[in-house]
Amino acid sequence: MSEVNGKVIAITGASSGIGEAAARLLAQRGAWVVVGARRTDRLEKLVAEIRAAGGSAEFRALDVTKREEVEAFINFAHDQFGQVDVVVNNAGVMPLSPLAALKVNEWNQMIDVNIRGVLHGIAAGLPVMKKQGFGQFINVSSIGGHAVYPTAAVYCATKYAVIAISEGLRQEHQDIRVTVISPGVTESELADGITDVGAAEGMKEFRRIAIGADAIARAIAFAIEQPAGVDVNEIIVRPTASPY
Repeated sequence: MSEVNGKVIAITGASSGIGEAAARLLAQRGAWVVVGARRTDRLEKLVAEIRAAGGSAEFRALDVTKREEVEAFINFAHDQFGQVDVVVNNAGVMPLSPLAALKVNEWNQMIDVNIRGVLHGIAAGLPVMKKQGFGQFINVSSIGGHAVYPTAAVYCATKYAVIAISEGLRQEHQDIRVTVISPGVTESELADGITDVGAAEGMKEFRRIAIGADAIARAIAFAIEQPAGVDVNEIIVRPTASPY
């Protein structure tokens, strides 16, 4: 029997990409998944398809930049199923551009979603997990959390922050597991938010070898399915052909 079976797993940014793939895989393996994102039409379709395949899923509208919405999302998961075993902080944005382009609003957007969104997930989930005496956070970083690339300075900074926050959380709580997943180039809609023409063109070539989101979903499942006494702290998943 998989260690995933019967666990309540809340996933942010689940309307596409890694979040959607993780929801489908974890539900297939017997988890009760609760998915959140801003695009509720996609969530509704995802939940319907999971249920049609025999899985258990619920959804709720969620903007991770708003702390009260994240708290309501986690409380909803707890109210529906009586506990929260795992919070997957997956929501993220990636509007790349050179610093000289001065796209300050986009910098702020990345800070709000990629850093504050993770912190809001921790702030909402931590009290629940401490009361339970168990739980796991899975925070999605990036290979951009391990190296810096041109046009990606701010994005990489946010993903470095995810790793630092996760490590601090791990050290402070020995009864809660903390995992960082760092995907390499992966099929998703992240690049759709790039407004800088040069950065967008460069990303087209970079994404030529992208792996499917299901590869990252399997890494998430691997971390969850370990026995309670085993904490997989970090997984980097890259395309085999990636030089970065």
